[in-house]
Amino acid sequence: MLYLIPKCATNISWKNTSALFKRSPSIKMTNNRPSSDMAAFREKLKESKHLVVLTGAGVSAESGVPTFRGAGGYWRTYQAMDLATPEAFHSNPSLVWEFYHYRREVMGSKNPNPAHQAIAQCEQWMKKENKRVVVITQNIDELHTRAGTQNLLELHGNLFKTRCLKCGNIEVNRDSPICEALRGKGAPEPDSKGANIPRENLPRCKKPGCGGLLRPHVIWFGESLEERVLDAAFQELDDCDLCLVVGTSSIVYPAAMFAPQVAARGVPVAEFNLETTPATQQLGGHGFFFSGPCGSTIPEALKPF
Repeated sequence: MLYLIPKCATNISWKNTSALFKRSPSIKMTNNRPSSDMAAFREKLKESKHLVVLTGAGVSAESGVPTFRGAGGYWRTYQAMDLATPEAFHSNPSLVWEFYHYRREVMGSKNPNPAHQAIAQCEQWMKKENKRVVVITQNIDELHTRAGTQNLLELHGNLFKTRCLKCGNIEVNRDSPICEALRGKGAPEPDSKGANIPRENLPRCKKPGCGGLLRPHVIWFGESLEERVLDAAFQELDDCDLCLVVGTSSIVYPAAMFAPQVAARGVPVAEFNLETTPATQQLGGHGFFFSGPCGSTIPEALKPF
């Protein structure tokens, strides 16, 4: 079964969408507004034995990570969906590698923020009480890992992994730069010119006898999510007794369906965002919504008892 990231995440029309709803009751809009009572949420957290935390670009944005979304979300004159596609890589691998080289290098100056840290610390203190915390993230920047999160599912891959187009080998790669030809390249300014690096000088597989062209091991628009990762995410969502939605716009599918599915089976879902999202109206009377920067709201919500 394929689960695709459509090129337009708000206009879903692929075949297998309906299969994603089979795991839970029908998802319905509700007039019951979610609560903003932090004390009530804290009681739910105290009772929880299996917590799932869904995170999106908003968490990373508070660490200064460019999101390439919305107004001003450009690298040069491109938005992410112009470059994060198989077609773009096939057409101009040099340009796409410049984009991802820039993103990799930027992360050298970015650090986990209080939200990342609070989530990781929550996992630690709940583990001591024989409770489970799992983070399911749409982010590819490794900030959760650097904060100390251990139970992590990366839906969209990892900026610091590569995949060989010839032999299929996947491996961690934190080289800076990832290849000599990209050194000093990838400037984000609109008037920056493409480097037009020959394919043979782009990142190549180092396995003996291969030498194939590498690509970032991330999920691009129009590609299917890894079935193994998505199945694991569904299992955690099926089993959890409390779910947090942190810094995600809830418009990129299939992740946009996760919280409504959990809420539909009566499990409390707490959303932490700067503003309401399409998921907010589907949390029901047993849900929560907390407005504000995640770096302020999450540490208060997840502090130990």
